[in-house]
Amino acid sequence: MQTYFVLGNLFSFVAAICLAVSVFKKNTKDLLLWQVMEVVFCILSNIALVTYSALTTNSVALVRDILAFKNKLTKNITIILVLLSVFIGLMVNNRGVIGFFPMAASVVYTVFLYATRNEQQIRFALIINLMLWFVHDFYVGAYPSALMDAGLSVWTLFNIFKNIKHDEK
Repeated sequence: MQTYFVLGNLFSFVAAICLAVSVFKKNTKDLLLWQVMEVVFCILSNIALVTYSALTTNSVALVRDILAFKNKLTKNITIILVLLSVFIGLMVNNRGVIGFFPMAASVVYTVFLYATRNEQQIRFALIINLMLWFVHDFYVGAYPSALMDAGLSVWTLFNIFKNIKHDEK
C-alpha cells in the first residue's frame, strides 16, 4: 500500500508541475494543452490513491479539455459532460462528502470553459476549481497537488488583480 501512496504522490507532483506551467501560459490554447497533460497525471495519481470519484471526474475532464483545446466544446457536449461527471461520480464515490469536491470543481470549470474564452474569467474559474481540488487532494493524501493547488490559487488571484490594474491604466 505504501508503494501506491508514493506512486500516487509522484504522479500528483508531475500533475502539479503541468498545472503550474498552464497558469503561466499567455493564451488559452497553450493553457489548455498543459491542462490536458495535467489531467493525465491526475488520473494516474487517482488510480494509485484509489479515489474513484476523482478518477471518473478527471476522465471526463480529460475529454472536456481535449475538446476545449480543439475548440469543439459545444453546449450539448458541455451538458453531457456535466451530467456524466455528476452521475458517474455519484455512482463510484468511495470518499463520502469529500468525493463531491472533484465533481463540483469539474462542473464549475466545464461551464466556464464553454461559456467564455476570456483568460481572466477562465483564471477565475480555475481558482474555484483549485480550491475545491485542494480540499480533496489534502484529504486523500495527494500532498504535492494540494500544495500546488493552494499556491496556484494565490498566484492566479494575484495575476487577476495585476491584470485588472494594468487594464485600468
